[in-house]
Amino acid sequence: MNILAIDPATKAGWCSGPGIFGLWDLSTKRDQSSGIKLLKLKSELRKQHELNNLELIVYERPAGRNITGIMSQSKFVAIIESFAEENDIQYKGYSPGEIKKFATGKGNCGKPAMIAAAQKAYGYEGDDDNEADAIHLWYLATDEFVGNIFG
Repeated sequence: MNILAIDPATKAGWCSGPGIFGLWDLSTKRDQSSGIKLLKLKSELRKQHELNNLELIVYERPAGRNITGIMSQSKFVAIIESFAEENDIQYKGYSPGEIKKFATGKGNCGKPAMIAAAQKAYGYEGDDDNEADAIHLWYLATDEFVGNIFG
């Protein structure tokens, strides 16, 4: 199953398989509207779908107390879901607690623990929490929809 996992943010982490991950820089320039972020995300989704013929997109659902951040993430989720609907792709959101519990066994761990868990479990050599979250999310979805790939 071709799965794309996304940690939606201005620096969005993504993962489409073991060792296949990165960051999308969805930031805008000073003279651009905030809607440009949404167009950039849609463009990245289109590229991934063209490369991988996506069957499932999973993402981290918005949570927290920062209302501006929640609103921004919610807009990203709307783009992800509408793209999936338009292209007949399944989609599912996971709460941050579900992803953290899968990754570390603790549903309220911090960003350093998530990075360390990705380094230990999957050989991740980076230090970006958005990438680490997307990697964990890909393995979580793979475990749920495909089965445990570790045997």
